Amino acid sequence: MGLTRIEVALKRPGASRRSYRSEFLVDTGATDSMAPASQLRSIGIKPIGERAYELADGTRQKFQFGLAEIRFMNEITAGRVIFGPDDVEPILGVTALESAGITVDPANQTLRRLPAIPLK
Repeated sequence: MGLTRIEVALKRPGASRRSYRSEFLVDTGATDSMAPASQLRSIGIKPIGERAYELADGTRQKFQFGLAEIRFMNEITAGRVIFGPDDVEPILGVTALESAGITVDPANQTLRRLPAIPLK
């Protein structure tokens, strides 16, 4: 499958103005989303914990994480966002996609809305 990118806006939950907007790489192999730490801090998102994550090359690294409001494709959800290095390419993880009812169509590398979000 090729690379899919999408415009995403992150905000601190309950905040009315400041947001971080960027093109995010859609990564169905990543559970959580990631953005540059300096950008998250600049919009008021604060770390609330730290976890070890396994990177694409198989190594493990600890990162801080916080909670963010996540907007894309005229959908809104909220979830964990990792405080990545300042030069990181932002990543939209599968948890945000699924909670917004969005799936990746691997045949044509596009995102599509599910007709309904499963509750079963």
